[in-house]
Amino acid sequence: MIDKGLRPSPISPTVDFSAEGVQHGFLRLPYSRDDSAWGSVMVPITVVKNGEGPTALLTGGNHGDEYEGPIALFDLARTLKAADVSGRVIVVPAMNYPAFAAGTRTSPIDRGNMNRSFPGKPDGTVTEKIADYFQRELLPLADIVLDFHSGGKTLDFLPFCAAHILPDKRQEARAFELVDAFSAPYSMKMLEIDAVGMYDTAAEEMGKVFITTELGGGGTATAKSAGIAKRGVINVLRQAGIVAGKADTVPTQWLDMPDGNCFSFAEEGGLIEPLVDMGETVVAGQVVARIYPIGRSGALTSEVSAKMDGVLCARHFPGLVKPGDCVAVLARAV
Repeated sequence: MIDKGLRPSPISPTVDFSAEGVQHGFLRLPYSRDDSAWGSVMVPITVVKNGEGPTALLTGGNHGDEYEGPIALFDLARTLKAADVSGRVIVVPAMNYPAFAAGTRTSPIDRGNMNRSFPGKPDGTVTEKIADYFQRELLPLADIVLDFHSGGKTLDFLPFCAAHILPDKRQEARAFELVDAFSAPYSMKMLEIDAVGMYDTAAEEMGKVFITTELGGGGTATAKSAGIAKRGVINVLRQAGIVAGKADTVPTQWLDMPDGNCFSFAEEGGLIEPLVDMGETVVAGQVVARIYPIGRSGALTSEVSAKMDGVLCARHFPGLVKPGDCVAVLARAV
């Protein structure tokens, strides 16, 4: 439950969420710093409203080094017309804008990970203040929420859209309906390593229909991954009845992450040699990566093995790993 006794958010929107038409503006957060005593963090936002209907909250840049979402949403913000909409679309292409502008996963201001900062604090760090505004002001406006992710600089994923298994089966079914409509090459019943403080959890606990993506990685986007994002967001808006027309669907392979055995972690650091490529099938006990110590040649290697049968759907991206890094993620084909 949201504490109504909390102080008001310091963020001021330059858009009117109830106004008809198309508005491009900012969420302005005062931020006094060395180079600007009365400065602000300016988070771009677009609101497109036309009559009555559901509200979609579309977000990217939750982590600042993930680019498919910002590409799709900056493009949507410049092209979506009020006449195309029945209801309201709120577009925030880069919700952790300081991280996005710096090209980093977390904010360069406070090292805040937006997706571990909910419900936020109106008197907290910059990242917590942004999270608080989403928690108390934007999420309550939404009926459906689409939050774009990819692997950033340290992970690579098969391109999938995902939702979570939920206690409320009607809410869960509606989410998976939108996942199917998004029509990524893969669709995932997703398990989180740690759901505490996540935007996903905040939205789902409010009863919102929440879907997300992982659309590649390596700290960049490709023509293919950006195209999946751009087609997917329109498909979701069409399926929700906010934009007219039929979803432009392609075949999707459903995957399931049943439990923690999906994840394999490095116990030693060093140079990683992948032994399985993305999308390949593995069996429990199979070695999926080898790690070479880099302090001297001739040293014994360590191995990372699969804990279950499945398809390799994510892997560590850079060539060097540290103890505790996630090396591989498996899922089962449904």
